[in-house]
Amino acid sequence: MDFQVWDFPGHLDYFDPAFDVDNIFEEIGALIWVIDAQDEYLEAIMRLNTTILNLQDSYPDINVEVFVHKVDGLSEDYKGDTFRDIIQRVQDELSDHGYENAPVSFYQTSIYDHSIFEAFSKVIQKLIPQLPTLEALLNSLCSTCHIEKAYLFDIMSKIYIATDTSPTDIGSYEICSDYIDVVIDVSEIYGWDRPTENGHSEIVEVGNNDAESLITMERKGNNYLYLREINKYLALICLMGDDSPAEKKAVIDYNVGVFQAALKQVFPRAEREVAPPSV
Repeated sequence: MDFQVWDFPGHLDYFDPAFDVDNIFEEIGALIWVIDAQDEYLEAIMRLNTTILNLQDSYPDINVEVFVHKVDGLSEDYKGDTFRDIIQRVQDELSDHGYENAPVSFYQTSIYDHSIFEAFSKVIQKLIPQLPTLEALLNSLCSTCHIEKAYLFDIMSKIYIATDTSPTDIGSYEICSDYIDVVIDVSEIYGWDRPTENGHSEIVEVGNNDAESLITMERKGNNYLYLREINKYLALICLMGDDSPAEKKAVIDYNVGVFQAALKQVFPRAEREVAPPSV
């Protein structure tokens, strides 16, 4: 998976003839529009509506993701009122122009909790064609091993690219996300470069290099956390109830190994040749 993020100033009209619209939007999968919930947002909504209407005419498949940001500074009542007001204003404008089913989603975000990572996770998942397959694999794993919730995390960004189809709550995500920080800290201390068989870095895998074996099971309150590295970029984190999962760890390890093998078929190895270092 290769994702690129472009940062555009929100006050510019990119549909002005001075801009090359095709060059800007023809390869975009999602447009994230950030609205400051603590500021006057009517003008931002007006520009957002104009952008969505233009996209619907030329690029209707682009997902529009609206982040109502900085909600942490608002009271609970005012936060909800502001969020609903923004949604209503956008939907009313789109409905007036006949676009009731435009691909527009809304999220409340803040940098002071995990909501921003949760929102980005939902955005990324919509761009992954293999998502239904990943969800089916995770559902099967959860059913077989009696796992309450399973996440497939990108380790460095703490974005989960897939989860099983059971209801997701921010609490379980926060527990798993915090555990990722522990993994990163441990990797920075004990990690090591993995040479190839001939001692040179002739082959660099983009996404499926076998990771060092890291399997942990730790108790967190009434739950157990199970973590296993899938490769150097992805980790599987599972939440299990207090039904003695430690006694079934061997069975869980086996089924996670099957899941890992299936995942490598979903994301085939992508290898490229790298010249040996000159001497």
